[in-house]
Amino acid sequence: MKHAGAAALDRLEPLLAQIRALPGLKEKSRGVFYRGGKAFLHFHEDRAGLFADLRLAGPEFERFRVETESEQSVFLSGVVFGLAR
Repeated sequence: MKHAGAAALDRLEPLLAQIRALPGLKEKSRGVFYRGGKAFLHFHEDRAGLFADLRLAGPEFERFRVETESEQSVFLSGVVFGLAR
């Protein structure tokens, strides 16, 4: 699974705008966000769709599908939860 390219990130721009509005995150490059100097979330694409990797706890990322508005809503709730930790 490759990191999301420009066209994929264009499709996610409304979601990216919501993430950018959250406090405590720094967008190091488009679609790659850090929290306190550590990678916090980034996006991937493949034939199965668009996905986000989010670090909720510990060193591992959790993968979320972000193709639909509903999936994006669930993912965004995870981002907010992760920031509250």
